[in-house]
Amino acid sequence: MFAVNLYFYREGTIYDQWIAANSQGVRKMKRIGLIALSLFISSMIWAQPAQPDSSMTSKVVVIKDPRLLILERKETEFNTIGTKLAKGYRLLVLKSNDRDYSMKVRSLLLQNFPDQKVYMTFQAPFIKLKFGNFTDKADAEKYRDMILRGKYVTNNIYVVPEVVEVKTDKTREEEE
Repeated sequence: MFAVNLYFYREGTIYDQWIAANSQGVRKMKRIGLIALSLFISSMIWAQPAQPDSSMTSKVVVIKDPRLLILERKETEFNTIGTKLAKGYRLLVLKSNDRDYSMKVRSLLLQNFPDQKVYMTFQAPFIKLKFGNFTDKADAEKYRDMILRGKYVTNNIYVVPEVVEVKTDKTREEEE
């Protein structure tokens, strides 16, 4: 349609009048756009740092927080002294849905065997109490017999294989 208008172009038509009326507005818009573009480009030029780039000077400056060194030392100490995980055994002492009874048995075990840990987990609708970190099955059976003789629980106690916490040699020396 535009091509048709150019084909039949005559002076004094509506198209001619529209161009004449809006040419000043178009020129103003071009000026404003040019000014905005030049301001944007000049601000981008001044935004760059005055220092030379590190790839040109072949030096890298690392600004390091001194607290990172302290954290690194503590983490190294924790990893060397702490406990490790290994295959072992735990005693499944209780599987019940009675929370009060589970808490009572847990407190009895902690009072009578303070050197061992008690793990309490909830798997709906049951609460499971697991006892100890044993690397040898014989040690686990020895503790199972002691708990049964003490009559802390009335049901069977099972020795279950699990990943347990094993103390390192440094931790054992510190405890002794």
